[in-house]
Amino acid sequence: MGEYHRPIMVEEVIAGLDIRPGGVYFDGTVGGGGHSYAILAADPTVRLIATDKDSDAIREAEERLAPFAGRFRIFRSDFKGYASVLAEAGIEKLDGYLLDLGISSHQIDTASRGFAYTAGDAPLDMRMDDRASLTAETVVNEYPAEELLRILREYGEETFAPSIVHNLVRERERGRITTCGALREIIERSVPAKYRYHACARKTFQAIRIEVNGELDGLKECIEGLTRRLKPGGRACILTFHSLEDRIVKSVFRSMSEGCICPKSFPVCVCGRKQEIELINRKPVTAGEAEQRENTRSSSAKLRIARKVE
Repeated sequence: MGEYHRPIMVEEVIAGLDIRPGGVYFDGTVGGGGHSYAILAADPTVRLIATDKDSDAIREAEERLAPFAGRFRIFRSDFKGYASVLAEAGIEKLDGYLLDLGISSHQIDTASRGFAYTAGDAPLDMRMDDRASLTAETVVNEYPAEELLRILREYGEETFAPSIVHNLVRERERGRITTCGALREIIERSVPAKYRYHACARKTFQAIRIEVNGELDGLKECIEGLTRRLKPGGRACILTFHSLEDRIVKSVFRSMSEGCICPKSFPVCVCGRKQEIELINRKPVTAGEAEQRENTRSSSAKLRIARKVE
């Protein structure tokens, strides 16, 4: 079996989760099962509940995790649907959870999925869940210009968004844009020559992918909810790969780690806030130099870890 997806910072994730004997863990994006395998291998009494929207990922993970039969269940679901998944699994509280918010190597490398700006004639798809109706082709060809501009600015932090959208709208008036290569060509023509490097389409492709998959929708509420499902001392580990996700995680963790926010002049607390977690790492953990050399996709990864207070 070839490598479906190379998991990032496996040792750091396992250390961050601080695996407990008999513990129940949740892997929100099982991918090829790399992190899940490490969790199950860490202790023979551990159980795992995992989710993924991608049917390819689930097939691969089930094969990879076969040695641990009876100790794991995988659900085809967005991790944001954790409440119904855990209810179906009969799980109320968790000893730890992992959210790997990155796109998998398999999704990027499979040209027909349409995620990569290098994919040439591949269709503009970008769906992590092929049951979903919204595709990148729909976004590119049918979204109003002002909505495209917002997406590129907010989700891609793209400096040249106005020029890209202007040229994209003009081009789609001549005919529908249907391939990754066609979109990339429009982007490259829209960027000033001195900024027209190999990966100049990356931010636009990222922005459209986030829109297609609703990656940021409800993320804050999901992190809060999952963290409140942790048992005392339970751990939360979240891997992010771009600043938009990391800002959300950082903000939630900071807020949940704060106690009373009443002015110091107040004789008693009236806000009612209580500290829910403690931060294990004030700054995010990043991949080591060796891993970054072996897997360049790890260079943008940030791991934040929190512990549920007793």
